[in-house]
Amino acid sequence: MKRHSLILALGLAAACLAAPASAKTLKIVASFSVLADVVHEIGGQSVEVKSLVGPNGDPHEFEPSPTDAKTLKTADLVFVSGEGLEGWMERLITASGYAGKPVVVSDGIKTRTMEEDGQMLTDPHVWNSPVNVEIWVANIEKALETADPTSAAHFKANAERYTAKLKALNVEAHRKLDDVAQSDRKILTSHDAFGYFGAEYGVTFLAPIGLSTETEASAADVAKLIDQIKAEKVKAYFFENSNDSRLVKQIAQATGAAPGGELFVESLSPADGPAPTYLKMFSHNLDLISAALAQRS
Repeated sequence: MKRHSLILALGLAAACLAAPASAKTLKIVASFSVLADVVHEIGGQSVEVKSLVGPNGDPHEFEPSPTDAKTLKTADLVFVSGEGLEGWMERLITASGYAGKPVVVSDGIKTRTMEEDGQMLTDPHVWNSPVNVEIWVANIEKALETADPTSAAHFKANAERYTAKLKALNVEAHRKLDDVAQSDRKILTSHDAFGYFGAEYGVTFLAPIGLSTETEASAADVAKLIDQIKAEKVKAYFFENSNDSRLVKQIAQATGAAPGGELFVESLSPADGPAPTYLKMFSHNLDLISAALAQRS
Protein backbone atom coordinates (compact mmCIF):
# COMPACT_ATOMS: atom_id res chain seq x y z
CA MET A 1 0.00 0.00 0.00
CA LYS A 2 2.82 2.37 0.94
CA ARG A 3 4.66 1.51 -2.29
CA HIS A 4 1.52 2.37 -4.32
CA SER A 5 1.21 5.73 -2.52
CA LEU A 6 4.87 6.53 -3.19
CA ILE A 7 4.50 5.77 -6.90
CA LEU A 8 1.38 7.94 -7.07
CA ALA A 9 3.17 10.80 -5.29
CA LEU A 10 6.14 10.59 -7.64
CA GLY A 11 3.81 10.57 -10.63
CA LEU A 12 2.04 13.70 -9.41
CA ALA A 13 5.37 15.43 -8.80
CA ALA A 14 6.55 14.61 -12.32
CA ALA A 15 3.31 15.96 -13.76
CA CYS A 16 3.79 19.21 -11.89
CA LEU A 17 7.29 19.60 -13.33
CA ALA A 18 6.10 18.87 -16.87
CA ALA A 19 3.34 21.50 -16.91
CA PRO A 20 3.08 25.10 -15.72
CA ALA A 21 1.62 25.55 -12.26
CA SER A 22 -1.19 27.69 -13.67
CA ALA A 23 -4.04 26.25 -15.69
CA LYS A 24 -4.52 29.67 -17.30
CA THR A 25 -4.27 29.82 -21.08
CA LEU A 26 -3.38 33.26 -22.41
CA LYS A 27 -5.28 34.40 -25.49
CA ILE A 28 -2.63 35.88 -27.76
CA VAL A 29 -3.01 37.82 -31.01
CA ALA A 30 0.08 38.26 -33.20
CA SER A 31 0.18 40.54 -36.21
CA PHE A 32 1.48 38.01 -38.77
CA SER A 33 2.28 34.33 -39.11
CA VAL A 34 6.06 34.46 -38.58
CA LEU A 35 5.64 36.25 -35.25
CA ALA A 36 2.72 34.04 -34.23
CA ASP A 37 4.89 30.95 -34.64
CA VAL A 38 7.69 32.32 -32.46
CA VAL A 39 5.22 33.41 -29.76
CA HIS A 40 3.71 29.93 -29.78
CA GLU A 41 7.16 28.36 -29.40
CA ILE A 42 7.86 30.43 -26.27
CA GLY A 43 4.36 30.23 -24.80
CA GLY A 44 3.91 26.52 -25.41
CA GLN A 45 0.86 24.96 -23.80
CA SER A 46 0.17 28.12 -21.79
CA VAL A 47 -0.92 30.17 -24.81
CA GLU A 48 -3.44 30.11 -27.61
CA VAL A 49 -2.10 32.18 -30.52
CA LYS A 50 -4.08 33.74 -33.36
CA SER A 51 -2.32 35.37 -36.32
CA LEU A 52 -4.12 38.27 -37.99
CA VAL A 53 -2.23 37.89 -41.28
CA GLY A 54 -2.32 34.23 -42.21
CA PRO A 55 0.02 31.98 -44.23
CA ASN A 56 1.11 33.45 -47.58
CA GLY A 57 -0.35 36.80 -46.48
CA ASP A 58 1.27 40.21 -47.01
CA PRO A 59 1.50 42.23 -43.76
CA HIS A 60 2.08 45.45 -45.74
CA GLU A 61 -1.21 45.28 -47.62
CA PHE A 62 -3.36 43.56 -44.99
CA GLU A 63 -6.89 44.90 -44.54
CA PRO A 64 -8.38 43.99 -41.13
CA SER A 65 -11.96 42.71 -40.98
CA PRO A 66 -14.67 43.11 -38.31
CA THR A 67 -13.82 39.56 -37.23
CA ASP A 68 -10.21 40.64 -36.61
CA ALA A 69 -11.49 43.50 -34.44
CA LYS A 70 -13.53 41.07 -32.33
CA THR A 71 -10.52 38.75 -31.99
CA LEU A 72 -8.31 41.62 -30.87
CA LYS A 73 -10.78 42.89 -28.27
CA THR A 74 -10.78 39.58 -26.38
CA ALA A 75 -6.99 39.13 -26.40
CA ASP A 76 -4.92 39.02 -23.22
CA LEU A 77 -1.84 40.16 -25.16
CA VAL A 78 -1.17 41.53 -28.62
CA PHE A 79 2.27 41.15 -30.23
CA VAL A 80 3.57 43.20 -33.17
CA SER A 81 6.98 43.31 -34.80
CA GLY A 82 6.93 47.10 -35.11
CA GLU A 83 9.26 49.41 -37.03
CA GLY A 84 6.43 50.42 -39.36
CA LEU A 85 5.46 46.94 -40.55
CA GLU A 86 1.90 46.97 -39.22
CA GLY A 87 0.68 50.36 -40.40
CA TRP A 88 -2.91 49.18 -40.00
CA MET A 89 -2.65 48.12 -36.35
CA GLU A 90 -3.48 51.47 -34.74
CA ARG A 91 -6.71 51.72 -36.73
CA LEU A 92 -7.60 48.15 -35.80
CA ILE A 93 -7.01 48.79 -32.09
CA THR A 94 -9.23 51.86 -32.22
CA ALA A 95 -11.98 49.97 -34.04
CA SER A 96 -11.79 46.97 -31.72
CA GLY A 97 -11.81 48.76 -28.39
CA TYR A 98 -8.79 46.76 -27.21
CA ALA A 99 -7.65 48.45 -24.01
CA GLY A 100 -4.09 47.17 -23.84
CA LYS A 101 -0.85 48.26 -25.47
CA PRO A 102 0.75 45.96 -28.08
CA VAL A 103 4.08 44.36 -27.21
CA VAL A 104 6.66 45.50 -29.78
CA VAL A 105 9.01 42.53 -30.05
CA SER A 106 11.62 44.34 -32.17
CA ASP A 107 12.49 46.77 -29.36
CA GLY A 108 16.26 46.62 -28.83
CA ILE A 109 17.16 45.48 -32.35
CA LYS A 110 19.70 47.59 -34.21
CA THR A 111 17.64 48.54 -37.24
CA ARG A 112 18.66 49.43 -40.78
CA THR A 113 17.51 52.59 -42.54
CA MET A 114 17.41 53.41 -46.21
CA GLU A 115 16.31 56.30 -48.40
CA GLU A 116 13.20 55.95 -50.54
CA ASP A 117 11.77 58.86 -52.53
CA GLY A 118 13.72 61.36 -50.45
CA GLN A 119 12.63 59.89 -47.10
CA MET A 120 14.65 57.89 -44.60
CA LEU A 121 12.73 54.73 -43.71
CA THR A 122 13.37 51.97 -41.19
CA ASP A 123 13.58 48.46 -42.59
CA PRO A 124 10.98 46.42 -40.64
CA HIS A 125 12.06 42.95 -41.90
CA VAL A 126 14.21 42.20 -38.85
CA TRP A 127 13.27 38.49 -38.62
CA ASN A 128 15.26 37.60 -41.74
CA SER A 129 18.27 37.32 -39.44
CA PRO A 130 17.95 34.75 -36.62
CA VAL A 131 20.26 36.95 -34.54
CA ASN A 132 17.44 39.50 -34.37
CA VAL A 133 14.87 36.83 -33.55
CA GLU A 134 16.86 36.11 -30.39
CA ILE A 135 15.85 39.60 -29.25
CA TRP A 136 12.26 38.84 -30.22
CA VAL A 137 12.41 35.78 -27.97
CA ALA A 138 13.69 37.75 -24.96
CA ASN A 139 10.94 40.35 -25.38
CA ILE A 140 8.25 37.70 -25.83
CA GLU A 141 9.38 35.77 -22.76
CA LYS A 142 9.34 38.94 -20.64
CA ALA A 143 5.82 39.90 -21.78
CA LEU A 144 4.42 36.40 -21.21
CA GLU A 145 6.02 36.18 -17.76
CA THR A 146 4.46 39.52 -16.80
CA ALA A 147 1.05 38.32 -17.96
CA ASP A 148 1.34 34.91 -16.24
CA PRO A 149 4.08 34.81 -13.56
CA THR A 150 3.10 31.29 -12.46
CA SER A 151 4.29 29.95 -15.85
CA ALA A 152 7.60 31.83 -15.79
CA ALA A 153 9.74 28.68 -15.56
CA HIS A 154 7.86 27.17 -18.51
CA PHE A 155 8.42 30.29 -20.65
CA LYS A 156 12.08 30.47 -19.65
CA ALA A 157 12.77 26.85 -20.57
CA ASN A 158 11.05 27.28 -23.94
CA ALA A 159 12.95 30.49 -24.64
CA GLU A 160 16.31 28.88 -23.84
CA ARG A 161 15.55 25.87 -26.03
CA TYR A 162 14.41 28.01 -28.94
CA THR A 163 17.32 30.45 -28.64
CA ALA A 164 19.74 27.53 -28.90
CA LYS A 165 18.08 26.54 -32.18
CA LEU A 166 18.37 30.11 -33.49
CA LYS A 167 22.08 30.18 -32.66
CA ALA A 168 22.60 26.88 -34.45
CA LEU A 169 20.72 28.23 -37.48
CA ASN A 170 23.00 31.27 -37.60
CA VAL A 171 26.10 29.08 -37.42
CA GLU A 172 24.74 26.95 -40.28
CA ALA A 173 24.06 30.03 -42.42
CA HIS A 174 27.61 31.31 -41.96
CA ARG A 175 28.97 27.85 -42.75
CA LYS A 176 27.08 27.75 -46.05
CA LEU A 177 27.73 31.34 -47.15
CA ASP A 178 31.06 32.51 -45.74
CA ASP A 179 33.13 30.57 -48.29
CA VAL A 180 31.29 32.06 -51.28
CA ALA A 181 33.36 34.76 -52.97
CA GLN A 182 32.09 38.20 -51.95
CA SER A 183 31.76 39.27 -55.58
CA ASP A 184 29.38 36.36 -56.18
CA ARG A 185 27.02 37.10 -53.29
CA LYS A 186 24.41 38.98 -55.34
CA ILE A 187 20.77 38.06 -55.86
CA LEU A 188 17.65 39.58 -57.43
CA THR A 189 14.41 39.46 -55.39
CA SER A 190 10.92 40.94 -55.65
CA HIS A 191 11.26 43.66 -52.99
CA ASP A 192 13.80 44.91 -50.49
CA ALA A 193 13.06 42.57 -47.59
CA PHE A 194 16.39 40.78 -47.09
CA GLY A 195 18.51 43.64 -45.77
CA TYR A 196 19.14 42.04 -42.38
CA PHE A 197 19.99 38.70 -43.98
CA GLY A 198 22.35 40.53 -46.34
CA ALA A 199 24.02 42.47 -43.52
CA GLU A 200 24.60 39.36 -41.42
CA TYR A 201 25.90 37.13 -44.21
CA GLY A 202 27.41 39.59 -46.67
CA VAL A 203 24.86 39.04 -49.46
CA THR A 204 23.72 41.87 -51.73
CA PHE A 205 20.03 41.77 -52.65
CA LEU A 206 18.76 43.83 -55.58
CA ALA A 207 15.03 44.51 -55.93
CA PRO A 208 12.74 46.63 -58.11
CA ILE A 209 10.46 47.52 -55.17
CA GLY A 210 11.48 49.08 -51.86
CA LEU A 211 10.75 48.12 -48.27
CA SER A 212 6.99 47.92 -48.73
CA THR A 213 5.12 45.98 -51.40
CA GLU A 214 2.65 48.88 -51.49
CA THR A 215 5.18 50.95 -53.45
CA GLU A 216 5.58 50.75 -57.22
CA ALA A 217 8.71 50.80 -59.34
CA SER A 218 8.91 53.40 -62.10
CA ALA A 219 10.00 52.50 -65.62
CA ALA A 220 13.20 54.47 -65.07
CA ASP A 221 13.96 52.58 -61.85
CA VAL A 222 13.41 49.23 -63.58
CA ALA A 223 15.66 50.20 -66.50
CA LYS A 224 18.37 51.31 -64.08
CA LEU A 225 18.10 48.05 -62.15
CA ILE A 226 18.37 45.99 -65.35
CA ASP A 227 21.57 47.84 -66.25
CA GLN A 228 22.95 47.23 -62.75
CA ILE A 229 22.13 43.52 -62.86
CA LYS A 230 23.88 43.14 -66.20
CA ALA A 231 26.91 45.15 -65.06
CA GLU A 232 27.28 43.18 -61.81
CA LYS A 233 26.50 39.86 -63.53
CA VAL A 234 23.72 38.82 -61.15
CA LYS A 235 22.79 35.34 -62.34
CA ALA A 236 19.98 34.24 -60.00
CA TYR A 237 16.58 35.64 -59.11
CA PHE A 238 13.89 34.65 -56.62
CA PHE A 239 10.22 35.40 -56.31
CA GLU A 240 8.36 35.62 -53.01
CA ASN A 241 5.37 33.69 -51.68
CA SER A 242 3.42 36.71 -50.45
CA ASN A 243 3.52 39.11 -53.40
CA ASP A 244 3.23 39.39 -57.19
CA SER A 245 6.18 37.84 -59.03
CA ARG A 246 5.49 39.21 -62.53
CA LEU A 247 7.83 42.22 -62.36
CA VAL A 248 10.85 40.35 -61.03
CA LYS A 249 10.33 37.67 -63.70
CA GLN A 250 10.22 40.33 -66.42
CA ILE A 251 13.47 41.83 -65.14
CA ALA A 252 15.08 38.40 -64.98
CA GLN A 253 14.05 37.71 -68.55
CA ALA A 254 15.64 40.97 -69.67
CA THR A 255 18.90 40.21 -67.86
CA GLY A 256 19.23 36.45 -68.32
CA ALA A 257 19.06 35.71 -64.58
CA ALA A 258 18.03 32.14 -63.81
CA PRO A 259 15.23 31.21 -61.39
CA GLY A 260 16.33 30.14 -57.93
CA GLY A 261 12.90 29.31 -56.52
CA GLU A 262 10.35 30.74 -54.11
CA LEU A 263 11.47 32.48 -50.93
CA PHE A 264 9.27 32.94 -47.85
CA VAL A 265 9.91 36.46 -46.70
CA GLU A 266 7.03 37.95 -44.70
CA SER A 267 4.80 34.96 -44.04
CA LEU A 268 4.93 31.25 -43.48
CA SER A 269 3.55 28.63 -45.81
CA PRO A 270 0.46 26.58 -44.91
CA ALA A 271 1.15 23.57 -42.68
CA ASP A 272 1.73 21.26 -45.66
CA GLY A 273 4.18 23.66 -47.36
CA PRO A 274 7.97 23.98 -47.12
CA ALA A 275 7.96 26.77 -44.51
CA PRO A 276 5.27 26.14 -41.86
CA THR A 277 7.46 27.46 -39.01
CA TYR A 278 10.05 30.21 -38.71
CA LEU A 279 12.92 27.76 -38.32
CA LYS A 280 11.86 25.84 -41.42
CA MET A 281 11.24 29.09 -43.31
CA PHE A 282 14.76 30.35 -42.66
CA SER A 283 16.30 26.97 -43.48
CA HIS A 284 14.32 26.80 -46.73
CA ASN A 285 15.46 30.28 -47.77
CA LEU A 286 19.04 29.56 -46.77
CA ASP A 287 19.17 26.33 -48.77
CA LEU A 288 17.86 28.02 -51.93
CA ILE A 289 20.09 31.08 -51.62
CA SER A 290 23.25 29.12 -50.83
CA ALA A 291 22.58 26.72 -53.72
CA ALA A 292 22.15 29.63 -56.15
CA LEU A 293 25.31 31.35 -54.97
CA ALA A 294 27.33 28.13 -55.04
CA GLN A 295 26.52 27.71 -58.74
CA ARG A 296 28.14 31.03 -59.44
CA SER A 297 31.39 30.37 -57.61
